[in-house]
Order: sequence, then structure tokens, then C-alpha cells
Amino acid sequence: MTTDFVVQMGYQALYTVILVAAPLLLAGLIVGLAIGIFQAVTQIHEMTLTFVPKILAVVFALIVFMPWMLRTLLGFTIRLYSMLPAIVK
Repeated sequence: MTTDFVVQMGYQALYTVILVAAPLLLAGLIVGLAIGIFQAVTQIHEMTLTFVPKILAVVFALIVFMPWMLRTLLGFTIRLYSMLPAIVK
């Protein structure tokens, strides 16, 4: 196991984490931005108004993207386990 191998595996792990988390974070970002603009226009500054729609958007995105997220994580796990003989050497 060389340092290049470890760096490559670390890169793939971080890339997979970012790829899997992106849809949920983007859903929360878009809804939060829309609510922020709505609050700025109407001058309604209720703190609870931001949390409930964001949570609902993230839950909806989780339901929609869950199969893709699981396939992505499963693919990474299979690649990791297939490289196991190279790690043990």
C-alpha cells in the first residue's frame, strides 16, 4: 500500500461524500434562498418560517434521491472491497 493509493482512496471517499450530500444540500439551499427573498420582500422575519420548509424540502429530496444515493454508495463500497487484496499486501 503506497501513499498514492491512500491519497487516491481518500479522494474517492471525499468525492463520494460530496456527491451523495449535494442533492440534499442544494434542496435546502434553494428553499432557504427562496424563503429569505420572501422574508426580505414582505418584511416578515419569523424564525420558524425558515425551518419547516427547509426540513420538508430535504426530506422530499431524500425520498427522491435515495435510490441514486444508495447506488452511488454501494458502487463505492464494492470498489473498496474489490481493492482489499491490494490493501492487504
